[in-house]
Amino acid sequence: MSDMTREAMEYDVVIVGAGPAGLSAAIRLKQLDPAREVVVLEKGSEVGAHILSGAVLDPCGLDALIPDWKDKGAPLNTPVSQDNFYMLGEGGKIRVPNWPMPPLMNNHGNYIVSMGNVCRWMAEQAEALGVEIFPGMACSELVYGDTGEVKGVVAGEFGKNPDGTPGPSYEPGMELHGKYVFLSEGVRGSLAKEVINKYDLSAGKEPQKFGLGMKEIWEIDPDKHNEGEVTHTMGWPLGKNAGGGSFIYHLENNQVYVGFVVHLNYKNPHLYPYMEFQRFKHHPMVSDLLKGGKRVAYGARAISEGGYQSMPKMVAPGVALLGCSVGMVNVPRIKGNHNAMLSGKAAAEAAHAAIEAGRGSDELSTYESEVREGAIGKDLKKVRNVKPLWSKFGLGASLALGGMDMWTNTMGFSLLGTLGHGKSDAEATEPAEKHKDIAYPKPDGKLSFDRLTNVSFSMTNHEENQPVHLHLKDASVPINVNLPKYDEPAQRYCPAGVYEVVREDGKDPKFVINFQNCVHCKTCDIKDPSQNINWVTPQGGDGPNYPNM
Repeated sequence: MSDMTREAMEYDVVIVGAGPAGLSAAIRLKQLDPAREVVVLEKGSEVGAHILSGAVLDPCGLDALIPDWKDKGAPLNTPVSQDNFYMLGEGGKIRVPNWPMPPLMNNHGNYIVSMGNVCRWMAEQAEALGVEIFPGMACSELVYGDTGEVKGVVAGEFGKNPDGTPGPSYEPGMELHGKYVFLSEGVRGSLAKEVINKYDLSAGKEPQKFGLGMKEIWEIDPDKHNEGEVTHTMGWPLGKNAGGGSFIYHLENNQVYVGFVVHLNYKNPHLYPYMEFQRFKHHPMVSDLLKGGKRVAYGARAISEGGYQSMPKMVAPGVALLGCSVGMVNVPRIKGNHNAMLSGKAAAEAAHAAIEAGRGSDELSTYESEVREGAIGKDLKKVRNVKPLWSKFGLGASLALGGMDMWTNTMGFSLLGTLGHGKSDAEATEPAEKHKDIAYPKPDGKLSFDRLTNVSFSMTNHEENQPVHLHLKDASVPINVNLPKYDEPAQRYCPAGVYEVVREDGKDPKFVINFQNCVHCKTCDIKDPSQNINWVTPQGGDGPNYPNM
């Protein structure tokens, strides 16, 4: 399809992804020059449809971008009023006191938010400044110039047959060209992945690390609701099987966000992250809170956890990576949205200065410098050793050594230097024969739910006659390699039940991809031990339709 002739539109800056990074960049570009031609392309059916985050928001990014955000009605309605940390055992809990924790762990001044709703509000601010925003427009290809620079994207291609050929209602889409292209697709975006590989942007960096975050919204008994309360837990049910933990955030309207994160560097391929989340809700502390309530939404997405030492080079000719396309999550704080906003602002300022100087399609090196040396780099550098300590030595050591390292980093030094991550999350998976199977209790339909029932609460939809957007590099690998060696972990690591191994009497097992269930979390692209699955964007508007995640 790449050699066909398409209509083209010219802009100063083309932005892929209407998340906090992309929208911040668009807003800042228009603040700097109202005449600047800026377009934002969003694959979700509307802005916010594919946004899923915890989220406790540090407002420093908004403060820098839109200082009067309160007056403008930003949906930051629930300030954090109480901060709890617990270590869980199967039937009990131990409160971890707040006082030994470094100041950066304090949530005072932060807000419990729906990032989907924050992004919807940011889109309104951007459009009021004259930014063009097109939801339902997936960007399926990059457009390269004569010297190998990124000069644009292909967006709005619809109507392919399942085999990839044009169908009867095929629309080829358009090319949108820019002096600069910003990729703010979120974690493991397909275009960012292509750029990182093409320009070898990860050379000399540690491998990126990831977690799988799963989240439900519950309406609970008003008598149990405590607006503004933030709770994080570690320990049970994961134990030594995997790193990770939970969050429970009390927002307005008697709702709570209940979430669970599993670090994807776990070794045991029998681990079933989704069922660990469901089991967690049966802990007495959680079940007492949720009993009598009802789950109203579900979703999942991957989280970048590699931090400071895993950030790839962020620029190449004509293109810049923003936010989670780079990986800017502060792991111990469980926060990245503020850094995403700051990255968008920094990229916009670098592009504005370059265009004013008559440049285009080159590398925005000042953006990279600002990220690494400015507020984002300082935020991430202080906590850079927490994740590798956890991965190498377990939870207890990471709490002690990581806490000490964060304290010394607040004083400007680290006794540990900068630790590496070692293996990628895919490489961390060990053969099934090295590990015992894990028996998970059956969901009760009240506190815990099967995957397919929960996926229906993500409002996910894909047009069934399009090509499958989960590409197998070698179709034989799942059955011939992953099944005998790893008990095909795709059956378990996917939080939406996309992958199945079907066994029929008298027939060889068959690997089935139920792509209609996909919530675009990208876990398969990350965790598959053979690195045989390549996630690419489906046609625009498809996927989850999150209401207020």
